[in-house]
Amino acid sequence: MTANTTSEVAQNLNTSATAPDADRSYDPRLAELARRAAAEGTVLLTNDGVLPLSPTEPVAVFGRVQIDWFAVGYGSGGDVNAVYTTNLLGSLVEQGVSVDAELASTYRQWCNAQEPPTEEWGNWPRFYPEMEVSEELVAAAASRARTAVVVIGRAAGEDRENVLEPGGYYLTDIERTLLEQVTGHFESTVVIINSGNVMDLSWAEELGVSALLLAWPGGMEGGRAVADVLTGLTEPGGRLTDTIARAYADYPSAANFGGQDFNNYAEDVFVGYRYFETFAPEKVLFPFGHGLGYTSFDLSQARLDSVSVDADITARVRVANTGPRPGATVVQVYRGVPADAALPRPARELVAFTRTGVIAPGDSQEVVVSFPRERLASFDDGRAGHAHAWVIESGTYPVHVGTSVRQTVEAGAVVVEKTEVIEQLQEALAPSPDVPFDRMTVTRDAEGRVQVGWEAVPTATVDLRERILAHLPQAIEPTGDVGIRFSDVVAGHATMEAFVAQLDAADLAQLAYGDVEMNSPLGAPGNAGAFGGLTERLRELGVPPVITTDGPSGIRVSAYASLLPCGTALASTWDTPLLEELAALHGQEMLRKGSDVLLAPGMNIHRDPLCGRNFEYYSEDPLLTGLAAAAVVRGIQSQGVSACPKHFACNNQETNRIYNDSRVSARALREIYLRGFRICVQEADPHNIMTSYNKVNGQWAHYNYDLVTTILRGEWGYRGNVMTDWWMRYAPDPNFPQLKDSATRVRAGVDVLMPGGETWSSTRADGHDDAVLDGYSPDDTSGEHLTLGELQQTALHVLRMAATTPAARTAAAD
Repeated sequence: MTANTTSEVAQNLNTSATAPDADRSYDPRLAELARRAAAEGTVLLTNDGVLPLSPTEPVAVFGRVQIDWFAVGYGSGGDVNAVYTTNLLGSLVEQGVSVDAELASTYRQWCNAQEPPTEEWGNWPRFYPEMEVSEELVAAAASRARTAVVVIGRAAGEDRENVLEPGGYYLTDIERTLLEQVTGHFESTVVIINSGNVMDLSWAEELGVSALLLAWPGGMEGGRAVADVLTGLTEPGGRLTDTIARAYADYPSAANFGGQDFNNYAEDVFVGYRYFETFAPEKVLFPFGHGLGYTSFDLSQARLDSVSVDADITARVRVANTGPRPGATVVQVYRGVPADAALPRPARELVAFTRTGVIAPGDSQEVVVSFPRERLASFDDGRAGHAHAWVIESGTYPVHVGTSVRQTVEAGAVVVEKTEVIEQLQEALAPSPDVPFDRMTVTRDAEGRVQVGWEAVPTATVDLRERILAHLPQAIEPTGDVGIRFSDVVAGHATMEAFVAQLDAADLAQLAYGDVEMNSPLGAPGNAGAFGGLTERLRELGVPPVITTDGPSGIRVSAYASLLPCGTALASTWDTPLLEELAALHGQEMLRKGSDVLLAPGMNIHRDPLCGRNFEYYSEDPLLTGLAAAAVVRGIQSQGVSACPKHFACNNQETNRIYNDSRVSARALREIYLRGFRICVQEADPHNIMTSYNKVNGQWAHYNYDLVTTILRGEWGYRGNVMTDWWMRYAPDPNFPQLKDSATRVRAGVDVLMPGGETWSSTRADGHDDAVLDGYSPDDTSGEHLTLGELQQTALHVLRMAATTPAARTAAAD
């Protein structure tokens, strides 16, 4: 590995100034892939031909964010001590673009005198106040250049939403004036939106901008990546992972987002494009999957291979480059709806996608995309005669192939002769009958046109207490210490069950807690916390401490680390091989920085564009979310370290997130909010999963038996470690009066309290609660107390994870 120096990366860029002896070494391969991913995730929304910029034409760049570039969002998902960052102005100069020097100097001087707003937890700046410019300044710049670039920036951050205010979802008056001035004076105006959230873009049509580019926070190479796109060095490869509506009120979640105590997910399965393509196509400004390049493509000869009941469905299409430049595009496959389906379904749903290779002008490429037959299925939560089952209803399913949800050709249809139940499950995690609500459904008017209807959501009928008692795990017969050490298990000389049989209740209970605070002394400075071998007794047996670090945009430790593109930027590439390759190099950096578990990827659904943490997450679509996350997990874990997908589940807003109740139908949970996690679990086998802060249908996720045990472990077969988000809410068990707090958590199947302390400022000597031991009774076989089997089951999950760490493998090899 080549170690680049600070001086090499600082030229023309806005790198932070720190001690000259600080270790800023990094892997140039990782930086190169990060730059490629940031460019490939940049979405060109409109372009009248002004882009790419002419290499010989001068360009005037407006907006302070050209210098004060948003490289990442705020909070645990972005607070990385980056080895360097880049901005747009420095990167354009670096690439030899003829930037108007007089205007650039004016912005540099102003930005140097105007520090960006202070970053405070949960009170992040949503934007940086813009420099006011005079008509004379704009006119003078327009006399020197025919093309202008205007940069508008928006921050995003954990524990805070975006807002329907100027400087949030809307332009400020100064930004609006700037755009009016520039579009009024220049022949061509390119607008770059450097933002972690979707914002209002209705003004772009009104002002007639020449090109509109959406640049998600792209990490340390984000400025260079956007410069690559503007100059045509790289194609703008991104495709939208969310629908952009004409107005915020048009989003189906708008009426039920931001509630302090709860949100009814009344739109049900009609999230994002599922709603717009079914009910309101006219309210779309830019459709899901949309994105332009610098060439054009024609799709023809779309067809399906012969379809059988037992085989995957395969679509073929010929993609021809009809434009002037080499380029690639994303081929997307959507399924339609049978005309007489009993279950109300969105008009289109994504079932597969792939990126083409680079196609030369005049050439073409046959693209083959396959998907499992199960992606035709919907979940019936009691409406259509197959309660609690995934079913493929009889009928004809059109299959559409294209370059967005709108730009498609029909490839054929799959005919299902008889309704098929492909997975019969049990009722789980339905909303409480105490808080009924209605959900969106499909009805038709007198002329047969689709319109929004409403129906009552099916509510829970299961006796959860009886379910839990009927499925308590069997205990392993205790043996006392028989000389088995953890290294024996890792080396394959003994079973994990035999090792666990040696542990007493105190050891077992200890494994259910992380270290009592972040920055555990057992790991690299600045770590997020540790679990596993935290006591002398456990370490004597050979159990290593497992060190966690925040993600997903980089390794959050005290040392310098690479800053990668945010989750939305990565998903906008629609390029899972690239994400896996990037994540593998990131896994190598984890080894160098002392991280065993990266708390990533973030994979909650973009239910609403105002969610402050959307930048960490991928998409409004669960298939794209699940496949992107699976690629990241595979990449990280290929290097012998571990990923931790989060936040399980329904962490779709930051407002009052630790108490808010997400009230969701069982169908919407299965089809939208849990589906991405299921795909990730079954395709990538993550070693860890993190629960969310919020409640799901009345119960906190970290106490939610049906979420974690019935569904995650039972239905999906997950055998890994489940941890809480940092500092859970404490509450008694509603079904078992003898249990509370961490005992309830263990009974639910959530293995580790992270970081382990009762609060962020715990003053107790041991730091964590005593609820697990207090709730355990070896003589009680009724199930009113925790059983030995439950303590052992938690220990098995934690220890299996610990066995994957580099420390455990090294000890086993000695």
